[in-house]
Amino acid sequence: MSMFTKPGPVPPAAEAPPPARPRGRRAAAALLGAAAGLVLLLAGAGLGMLGAVLTGPAWPPGLAPASAPALSARLGVEVTDDDRPGALVVGVQAPGPGFTAGLREGDRLLAFGAARIDTAADLARALARTPPGTEIRLTVRHASGGYGQLTAVPGVLT
Repeated sequence: MSMFTKPGPVPPAAEAPPPARPRGRRAAAALLGAAAGLVLLLAGAGLGMLGAVLTGPAWPPGLAPASAPALSARLGVEVTDDDRPGALVVGVQAPGPGFTAGLREGDRLLAFGAARIDTAADLARALARTPPGTEIRLTVRHASGGYGQLTAVPGVLT
């Protein structure tokens, strides 16, 4: 080719790739930030617990919790509500006070002592008023359809 000949179309210049970024830098910064946040969170929780242990909980005047028994009684059962009155037993902890008394899954608690039980919340309220170790009469409709009276001694479950 001579100097005076016109060459054909000129191909566009190849674009250079963007400069490579260090890949580990962002991940390291995010990991360091998360670790620092966790340390601060745990330190704050630890200091708060230490303060509560040393000084006791600080309640604003007039908002202190009502006095209640130190330990609340438990039957060791899980109950739920459905379309009928009573608390339906869906789980029984064995060994436990409810199991010892004879409660089984499918039973329906209708009365707790003299208190009528229409919902699971009614049972929770009745249990909250009962000191652990108190013998209590339960009125139950068994899954088989028969009614029964059981004697339970709610206790402290660990």
